[in-house]
Parts: sequence; structure tokens; C-alpha cells
Amino acid sequence: MDESDDYPRECNTHDGREVMSSSSTTSVHVTALDGLVNVNSLFTIAVFVGLSLTTPGQRSLANRTSCDAGIDVAKNLLVFEVLSFSFFLFSSLVAQGLKLAIILLNSKDVEDAFRGHINLKVLRFGMLGSAFGSVMGCVFLVLSMVNVIQIRLGLLSCGSKSAAHAVAVLVVLITTALLVYISTAVYAFLH
Repeated sequence: MDESDDYPRECNTHDGREVMSSSSTTSVHVTALDGLVNVNSLFTIAVFVGLSLTTPGQRSLANRTSCDAGIDVAKNLLVFEVLSFSFFLFSSLVAQGLKLAIILLNSKDVEDAFRGHINLKVLRFGMLGSAFGSVMGCVFLVLSMVNVIQIRLGLLSCGSKSAAHAVAVLVVLITTALLVYISTAVYAFLH
């Protein structure tokens, strides 16, 4: 049996739109959307952990009152956490909407239940929008984590070495991961 028989692929037009029907690509898209929603859920948990640290008047571990974060750092933390949560929720809702559409389109045709007729342009732009939401959520989550570090380890402006090292590692690792994620998403969008 030929491999192409296991994974039939057709590209045709339906109501003037380019659509693709394939059981393998449909399951790949649903799996990718599931993964995106799961990762966004984990990041949302991190947002709520950060929100629990927005208590005013908290002392840092630097043991100097000049290194204690003021109310402005706690306010910034709260704003960045809310923005991060909003972007992760946007990303998850777009991904869930796409997944729901794929599943519902699959279930319409009883004779061909393992193939989905997908508008590729809508799918690509939806996945790109969802990826954008995840990236922006990560950016604001990093900014909020910088504020958490300043609240717990001391302000960066007062020369706290442990805070500076933690922020440097956080920014380098997350920036590298985001560059890989963005380049992969752009490559998938263009191909």
C-alpha cells in the first residue's frame, strides 16, 4: 500500500476559496492548536502567581530599605500581569475557535469523517494571530517577572547583583526562545 493512500491530500476550490482536505493535516492542525492552548494555560498560571506578589510595602531580600520596591513597581507588575493575561486569553480563544471550526467541519460529512475542508487563508491568519497573542503575552510576562524580581531581590537601580543576574538570565533565555518561536511560526506561515 502506497503512503499516499494513508494520507490523502487534495487542494481544490470550494465556494471560490482554496481549501485543503487531509486527515493528516487536519489532525496536525488540531494537535498544534491543542499545544498552544496548553502552553497558554501554563503561562496564565504564572500570571496569577505574579498577581499574588503585588502586596504593597513588601521588603526585599537585599536587607536595605533603599533597595525595597515602591508602590510604582507593584503597580507596573499588576498592569503587566493583566496585559499578559489578556494576550494569553486572546491567543487561547483564537486557537480554540479554530480548533472548534476544524472539528465541526469534520463532523458535517458523515461519509468522510476523517477529512476536514479547511480554508487555508483563515487557518493561517488565525494561527498567526494566536501566535502573536502568545508572543505578546510572553513579552508582558517577562516585564512582570522583572518587577517580581525587583520586589523580591531588590531594585535594579540600587545595584542588587542577584536581581541583575536573575533579570539577565530571564531576558536572554526568553528572548532566545521567542526568536525561535517567531521564526518557526513565520516559516510555517510562509510555507
